[in-house]
Amino acid sequence: MTKIIMVFFAAVAAIQLIKPLGWPGLKRRKDAWKLAAGGFLLTVFAVILAAMFQPTA
Repeated sequence: MTKIIMVFFAAVAAIQLIKPLGWPGLKRRKDAWKLAAGGFLLTVFAVILAAMFQPTA
């Protein structure tokens, strides 16, 4: 699941670098870092959630 999240955000960030999306907060090419940071934070959150619900041995 985390790989899918990272691939999605990487693709959207690449598109943002080529042609800005025009979404609120993403009007300029240099705003692609926001997408990368969002993808990283979402991945960290998903890993933490998965670790919390692991069955203990």
